Amino acid sequence: MSSRVKSEGDAEMSGEVGTGEAAGRHPVRHRMMHIGGSWVDAAAGGRIEAVDPTSEELIATFPDGDSEDVAAAVAAAQEARGAWRDLGWARRAALLRELAARVEAEAEDLARLDVRDAGLPLAGMRGDLTGAVSQILYYAGIASETRGSTAPPAPDTVVYTTREPYGVVGRIVPFNHPFKFAAGKIAAPLAAGNTVVLKPGEQTSLSALELARIGADVLPAGVLNVVTGRGPTAGAALVAHPEVHRVAFTGSVPSGRAVLRGAADAVKHVTLELGGKNPIIVFPDVDVAAAARAAVTGMNIARCTGQSCGSTSRIFVHAEIADRFLEELVGRLSELRVGDPMDDRTEVGPLAFRAHYERVLGHLDTARREGATVAYGGGRPAGRARGFFVEPTVLTGLDDGMTVVREEVFGPVMSVLTWRDVDEVVRRANATPLGLTANVWTRDVTAAHRTAAALEAGYVYVNGTGRRPAGTPFGGWKSSGLGKENCLEDLLSFTREKTVAVTLC
Repeated sequence: MSSRVKSEGDAEMSGEVGTGEAAGRHPVRHRMMHIGGSWVDAAAGGRIEAVDPTSEELIATFPDGDSEDVAAAVAAAQEARGAWRDLGWARRAALLRELAARVEAEAEDLARLDVRDAGLPLAGMRGDLTGAVSQILYYAGIASETRGSTAPPAPDTVVYTTREPYGVVGRIVPFNHPFKFAAGKIAAPLAAGNTVVLKPGEQTSLSALELARIGADVLPAGVLNVVTGRGPTAGAALVAHPEVHRVAFTGSVPSGRAVLRGAADAVKHVTLELGGKNPIIVFPDVDVAAAARAAVTGMNIARCTGQSCGSTSRIFVHAEIADRFLEELVGRLSELRVGDPMDDRTEVGPLAFRAHYERVLGHLDTARREGATVAYGGGRPAGRARGFFVEPTVLTGLDDGMTVVREEVFGPVMSVLTWRDVDEVVRRANATPLGLTANVWTRDVTAAHRTAAALEAGYVYVNGTGRRPAGTPFGGWKSSGLGKENCLEDLLSFTREKTVAVTLC
C-alpha cells in the first residue's frame, strides 16, 4: 500500500499517530504533512526524527518529503488559489484574525512544544507566540493596502494599476524560531491573496505541523500546505517548481545563495532574510553597566541561546572603558541561569540540534588555536552531561582577521574588541560581506546619527536591544539578504503590479 494515505481516527484530524515510547519516558508520535486539506506521509515513505536537544531523546518522527510531495502541495495550492484570491481582502483579513485567535488560545502548548523540539527557553517561546499573533494581526490590519493607483490624466486616456497576487508562494523558514517564523511569515502572502506551501526547518518541524492543524479549522483546504523535509530535496524542489513564481526564504547565507541559483532560470521573485555578523559600537560616554547588559540582551542569549541572525556578536568597545565593560559583561553572563528550558527560571537552554552544537564548539576550538582568550565560558556547562548545551562565552585578545570575528557562529559566543578612532571602528565594523543589523551606544546625539549613517547595515539601533516594532522595515544589506519584511513593503512584495491603459473611443 502507498505511504501517501490519510491517517485514521483521531489522526485524520491532527496528523498524528502513535509509534511507541522513547526510552520509556515520552510517547513517540509520528506527525504527517498537511497537503490540500489531508494529512499525508511522504510519497517515498522517508521519515525524519525529532530529538529533544535537552535530553537527546527521540520525541517524534515526521515525513521526509521530496519533490513528489512538493508537487502535490503545489497542485493543491494551485487548485485553491482562485477562490482564495476572490474572497477579497476583507474576508481574508477576517480569517487571519480568526487564525491569530486560535493560535493565541493554544499559545502555551505551542510554546512548550517548541521548547521540547528546539531547546529554546520557555519564556522566550512565550514571547515568540506573542510575536506570531502580532504579526498575523498586523498583516490582517493592512490587507487593504494591496491597492492600485491612477496615472495623471491625458486626453482620451485612463491609466490605472492593479496589484494581483502571484498565486502560489513558496515559504521556507529555519529552525531557530520554529512557530514564530512558520506562522508570522505566512501572514503577508496570505493577506495579499496567495496560497502558500510552507517548508519548515527540518530540525524543528513539529510546531509548523501544529500550525497546519490549527489552520485547517480556519482556512479553506489547499490555502496553507505544510511539507516537511530536507533543504536540498524538499526545499530545492519548492524553489524550482515552475508554478511557484514567488519564493521567500529565511536562513543561512549559503542556503540563500542556493535558493537564488534554484530560482534563476525561471527568473522568480525571491526575497531573502539571511545571516549577520552584527557589530555593536560602544562609545566611552555610556552608562557602562547598562550598555553591557544591553549587549547581552542584543545577543539574544536569554531568548534563543544566541541562535539569531540579529545577534550583536561583535562588540567594539572604546579602549577607555574596555576593562569596566568586560567586567560588567561577564558579571551579567554569570547571572544567567543555564538549565532545563522547560523551567520558567531558565534563561539559557541547549542549542537546537547536535550538528549545530558541534559546529559552535568547533568555532571555539578554532578561536583558541588562533590565539583568542576565553574571558568567560567556552564549553559545556558544569553538571550538564546530556543535552546540546554551550556556556555563554566571551572571547577577547582578538584581531579582526580571526575566524570567530569574521564568520557567523549562531550561538552564545561574543567577541569583544577595542577601538579609539570612530572612523576606524566604522571601517572595521563594515569590513564584512554581511550587513543585517548594527548597534550604536552613546549619549552623543551627533555621534549617534553620524555613526548610524556610516554603518553598512539594513537596520541600525541606537541604544537598542534588538526589538523591532511592527511596521518597521527589516532586511539586510550586502549578503544579508534581499527585500524587506515586517512592513507594508513585505505585503506588497507578494503582489505583481499591472498597468492598464484605456483609450476612450
